[in-house]
Amino acid sequence: MIRIGHGYDVHRFAEGRRLVLCGEEIPCGEGLLGHSDADVAVHALMDAVLGALALGDIGKLFPDNDPAYEGADSMKLLAQVTALMRREGFDLGNADITVIAERPKLAKYIPKMRENIARAFGCDVGCVSVKATTEEGLGIAGKGIAAHAVVLLEKK
Repeated sequence: MIRIGHGYDVHRFAEGRRLVLCGEEIPCGEGLLGHSDADVAVHALMDAVLGALALGDIGKLFPDNDPAYEGADSMKLLAQVTALMRREGFDLGNADITVIAERPKLAKYIPKMRENIARAFGCDVGCVSVKATTEEGLGIAGKGIAAHAVVLLEKK
């Protein structure tokens, strides 16, 4: 049995915050606003996994009004989601993440981002795709960063 899940998230830029994408800190001068570390790519990925499992979304699992998750490391939250995925009897087949950002340029960070995600799932880096694109100045990406993620889960 296979399951497919899709996730989407968006966060606005905020002064005085770190920019973290797929667990990688990226120098930018500003970060993203959020209750946790606002790793928009990992949030989309967690929603994709939870969607494939029909278990809701990260807001249900990690509510943004719970002080326990204030400033939380999204990679640690992803570890909880991958553990849940395994308890449900699934492994990751592959993940495909698209980060939508006018700035900063992300190409040189993508190999490390892929490695971070592969490590979190305990899979080969070849099973993880991370891409970056812009909206050519037409969308919301100039005010923040958005991400889409799609996963294929396979029953063990």
